[in-house]
Amino acid sequence: MLAQQRQQAILEKVRRTGGVRVAELVRDLGVSDMTIRRDLEVLAERGLIEKVHGGATTTGVGSTEEPGFAAKSVRQQAEKEAIARRAARLVRPGGAVALSAGTTTWTLAHHLLDVPELTVITNSVQVADVFHRGGRPDQTVVLVGGVRTPSDALVGPVAVAAIRSLNVDTLMLGVHGMSSRAGYTTPNLLEAETDRELVAAAQQLVVLADHTKWGTVGISTIAALDEAHVVVSDAGLPPEAQAELTERVGELVIADPSPDDELDSKLETAL
Repeated sequence: MLAQQRQQAILEKVRRTGGVRVAELVRDLGVSDMTIRRDLEVLAERGLIEKVHGGATTTGVGSTEEPGFAAKSVRQQAEKEAIARRAARLVRPGGAVALSAGTTTWTLAHHLLDVPELTVITNSVQVADVFHRGGRPDQTVVLVGGVRTPSDALVGPVAVAAIRSLNVDTLMLGVHGMSSRAGYTTPNLLEAETDRELVAAAQQLVVLADHTKWGTVGISTIAALDEAHVVVSDAGLPPEAQAELTERVGELVIADPSPDDELDSKLETAL
């Protein structure tokens, strides 16, 4: 196993369990104590874990921490591109689709520019801007009003009132985290309220979440794990997470990005 693969395995186990011991990693990965300690040092220097005596724990990110849109847009780009490309196949011409705020749904928006006669409802300034720049006369975009969050979502009573008057075929929901206990979550209380209204307005709930979202828990739950009709993730999702989602959601779709794939040229231009 290459060092990068080993470190990814360590990181996923820390995120999944909350902490690991050096001795446990030595046994599971079949390498020396010194090798594991070097791996932990590398991960700690990157701010991905916290080293403790005899092992490592999660970084202690609070359930209310909300990274800005720009910070999130550079994370897991290949995975988000693969997820967006696969999720776009679920959208049919002439339909009404809602896109929540987030960098994965923003990536999806670029792929939906080619869908004719589409009606898009969103509370995301960034998502709406993608369609505005696309300029297709046969596409209708409804941007709800509200108070802007660090993730460029419009939330609050104005957004909630607007969404309650709408009905859509499918909601494409980006999430901060997902877990067996807490379901799909966000670190922003007002955004959770707005997203819950989007869930209620949709006939079908499709959750877009790369593998790093598993085990992450925001302060507020949007929906329970089994409320999703489809979850689209990537091949980095841990096997136990895949097993649980397969059992509890309508369908789990794994989008596996090719290492040779380049990001869509439209997305690169937007970045």
